[in-house]
Amino acid sequence: MNLTILGCYAATPRTFTNPTSQVLEIRNHLFLIDCGEGTQVQLRKNKIKFSAINHIFISHLHGDHFYGLIGLISTFNLLNRKNDLVVYGPKGVEEIIKLQFKLSNSWPQYDLKFVELTSNESETIFEDNKVIVKTIPLKHRIYTNGFLFQEKTKERKLNVSAVQNYKIDTCYFQNIKNGKDIVLDNGTTIPNSALTFDPEKPKSYAFCSDTIYNEDIIPIIKDVDFLYHETTFLESESELAKKTMHSTAKGAANIAKLANCNQLILGHYSTRYESIELFKQEAKTIFENVLLADDGKVFEF
Repeated sequence: MNLTILGCYAATPRTFTNPTSQVLEIRNHLFLIDCGEGTQVQLRKNKIKFSAINHIFISHLHGDHFYGLIGLISTFNLLNRKNDLVVYGPKGVEEIIKLQFKLSNSWPQYDLKFVELTSNESETIFEDNKVIVKTIPLKHRIYTNGFLFQEKTKERKLNVSAVQNYKIDTCYFQNIKNGKDIVLDNGTTIPNSALTFDPEKPKSYAFCSDTIYNEDIIPIIKDVDFLYHETTFLESESELAKKTMHSTAKGAANIAKLANCNQLILGHYSTRYESIELFKQEAKTIFENVLLADDGKVFEF
């Protein structure tokens, strides 16, 4: 599982900082999370293959989280994209994008699908045999969701020396990796635990951007491996955070602590501060395992 930060600053693009967008690589999927202005340029800079992105998750309809979407979708079309693209986002995202296509008479030639979200409860919005994605309802000035990405448990690992010792035919290997016991020709049952090793623990990643301090999300993100949580302000601007319905570094750290997260990644910084290190310093007074997102930074989980 790899996370590439394309942009992690609040409000407007600047010369050296970009609004929110990131790419999560998980079990052969390349998920784009939010699509602030300039996302496609950042994708190029980070050498991420456009055609590998088939799912885009939009947290909410504030411009610094989706103004890059129409440009990216249009560029996909100019590059003669053939595969389907699915956009998950709040109700209204389809209308916004299609209105621009209508007025510019530039409809994409590939199949563009929208999954619009309205629920205030966590729900599963994507699932296959490897990954499941759920919403994390957040509290912001407009309807907003975070997203929880979870690996499904992998198949068990074959103990090659054990299966060779029992002279088990290769045709049974997949059943063994699926967790089944094996009955030998003499009637002896070999338990699966004697033929396999436990798989790696499934990994999980939670994306929580643009939200006031909200302990309601804790049961959803409990024990998550990596939590990205917005930290627009420092505690010195806590009243401004409440007014604009954003979080502070201290608040994000407290959520990570209460949810027993393994690592906290901070982002969505206001550019009013002289250094993003200030966010880390504040958060570490509450929660030890703190990382700082920054444009172009890659986290390998």
